Amino acid sequence: MGKPVISEAFRRFKQRRRQARALAEIAARPDRPGRPHGLPGPLIVSLTSHAARFATLAPTLRALTRQTVQPDRVILWLAEGDQHRLPPEVAAMAGLEIRICPDWRSYKKIVPTLMAHPEAYIATADDDLYYPADWLERLVAVAGSGVACLRAHRVVMAGAGPAGYEGWTHNIDAPEVGPLVFPTGVSGVIYAPGVFHADVTRDDLFMRLAPGADDIWLYWMHRLAGSRPAKTGGRARTLEWQGSQAVSLRAVNRPAAGQGGNDRAIAALLDHYGWP
Repeated sequence: MGKPVISEAFRRFKQRRRQARALAEIAARPDRPGRPHGLPGPLIVSLTSHAARFATLAPTLRALTRQTVQPDRVILWLAEGDQHRLPPEVAAMAGLEIRICPDWRSYKKIVPTLMAHPEAYIATADDDLYYPADWLERLVAVAGSGVACLRAHRVVMAGAGPAGYEGWTHNIDAPEVGPLVFPTGVSGVIYAPGVFHADVTRDDLFMRLAPGADDIWLYWMHRLAGSRPAKTGGRARTLEWQGSQAVSLRAVNRPAAGQGGNDRAIAALLDHYGWP
C-alpha cells in the first residue's frame, strides 16, 4: 500500500474521530434556552438545505438550536416540495421553523429572511457543518460592526479592482476589520439590520450576475452600503459531516476545478456596479 493511500486512510480516520467527538458534544448540551442575546433587535439564525443534504442535516440543526446565546428564531428555508422529503426527526425538531420560498439556490439561506424580517439581526449558517455551542455567542459579541464573521479572506487588489479569487489571502489567521475583509458564509456571518444595498433581494440580479456565488454577491451588497466587515478570532477550522459533500458549490466556484464561478461573478458585478 503506497504512502498516498495510507495518508488518505489516516485522514479519514481522523475525520471520523473528530465527527464522533462533535456529535457527542452536541448530544451533551443542555436542552434548555441559552442566555438572552442583548441585541437591540430580533436575532434570527437563518439557513437553507436541499434533499441531497437531508441525511446529515439533523446534527447541524441540533447544534444551532442548542447555543449558549438564544436566538429569537431558527429558520430553515426550503424550496417547494422539499419539505415533504425531510427526515421525521428534522420535521419535528423543537425550536426550528421550516418555511418555504422560491428555489433561489444558496440564496435561500438569507434572502427570504431579509424580505420577511428586515428589522432583524441575521446570523447565517450552512447545513453541513458542526457549530460549537458558543458559535452564536461569538458572532453576537461583534455584531456591532454591522457585518461580522468567524472566517474570512482578505481581498487582494490589482490596480483599481480585485485580483482573481485564488490570489486573495484565504482564511486569515487574526482579527481584522476593514473594507477588504471578505466574510465566508461557511463558518457563519451576522448581519445587522439595514447593512445591505437595496438590490440585495433582487432575484433578477443575483440569479443572473452571481447565481452560485452568494458570498460574492453579499459582499458587494454590504460594501456598496459602506460596510467595514469584522473578522473575529484566529484561523477558522471547519468540520463537515461525512457524506454531506456529494453535491457542493465549491467544485464550480473554485478555478482549480476548471470552472471559476467566483471569478465570473466578480467580473459580472464589476461590470454592473463597479468596485464598491
